[in-house]
Amino acid sequence: MRAFGLFLIAVAVCGCSGDGGQASRARRTPEVQVLELVPQKVVLTTELVGRTSAFRKAEVRPQVNGVLLKRLFDEGGEVREGEPLYLIDPAPYKAALESAQAALARAEANVEPARLRAQRYKSLLSEKAVSRQEYDDAQSTYQQARAEVGVCRAAVKTAKIQLDYTNVLAPISGRIGKSAVTEGALVTANQAEPLASIQQFDPMYVDVTQSSLELLRLRELLGEGRLERTGDMRAEVQLRLENEKMYPHTGTLQFTDITVDDSTGAVGLRAIFPNPDKLLLPGMYVRAILNEGVDERALLVPQLAVSRDPRGQASVFVLGEGNVAQLRLVTVGNMVGRFWQIVEGLEPGEKVIVEGFQNVRNGMSVKVRAAEKTAGDAAPARKD
Repeated sequence: MRAFGLFLIAVAVCGCSGDGGQASRARRTPEVQVLELVPQKVVLTTELVGRTSAFRKAEVRPQVNGVLLKRLFDEGGEVREGEPLYLIDPAPYKAALESAQAALARAEANVEPARLRAQRYKSLLSEKAVSRQEYDDAQSTYQQARAEVGVCRAAVKTAKIQLDYTNVLAPISGRIGKSAVTEGALVTANQAEPLASIQQFDPMYVDVTQSSLELLRLRELLGEGRLERTGDMRAEVQLRLENEKMYPHTGTLQFTDITVDDSTGAVGLRAIFPNPDKLLLPGMYVRAILNEGVDERALLVPQLAVSRDPRGQASVFVLGEGNVAQLRLVTVGNMVGRFWQIVEGLEPGEKVIVEGFQNVRNGMSVKVRAAEKTAGDAAPARKD
């Protein structure tokens, strides 16, 4: 009986060993899904961090001295160019204007007698009834009287300007902030502290920076013909807000700065956006999405199919002859939706393992479950 029991145990062990071998062989042939690479046209974009700034900004300052009598606007409201904002006590400037006008009238009254005297002396000089000196003095008096009129007219004009400055007007149209002064305050001409500030919000500037290294990379790709230009320096720009929502209006790139910042190594870019709903406010944190160019023959691989080693080198598994997996080092470019743009390492028509590669090793035979013909429709590329 003991010998028979040992025999049964040996048979059971052999049976289990045979089933385990079959399971082991099944595990050694993993099932994968592949993607056939087909070139496609992709618009590449870059996403840059920036801040909004007002299209126009003006600080309101008094141009004459005096006591502030009235504030004529609502803080935070809209004002129009030329609209009165403050009233400075005009009484001393009205008196100065009246004095200047009186001086002008007196000067004008002196002109006519001087003119008549000079005219009479001219006729008397021909008859030698007066000396040449007396005639010259009469002419000089007449010219001085005329010059005095000019001086008085300028004084009247200056007094009118000073009086007009008692009405402090809005230099631009836009939204005005809080007032720095109240009624009864003494203000002085061209004081350092502004009475208020006005900012124009529509349109709105967006200022971003891009590294000079990135600009060099783009120029290299364009020079090699791997990227095609999408337009001139007034290319369209999209905007992503702080809440990750897209701004509903499209802007245009105005200019690229002509110098590189010494401290950051970045180049400034400025875009302009319509802001009819006043959704954008100065100082907001935003992301501008700019078109870099068009890759006419982009090869796209799902991001999940790309692995990286500790040094950051990207790699994928390619299906070789005889359904053998081959590890391939690649160079990735921009993100295109859920895909990576492959810059180097792959060729059109090759098949990349996109599912099941976790159990695959280099040189291992695999079983192909299904194949896709293209990478599918990809969203515009984004480079963070």
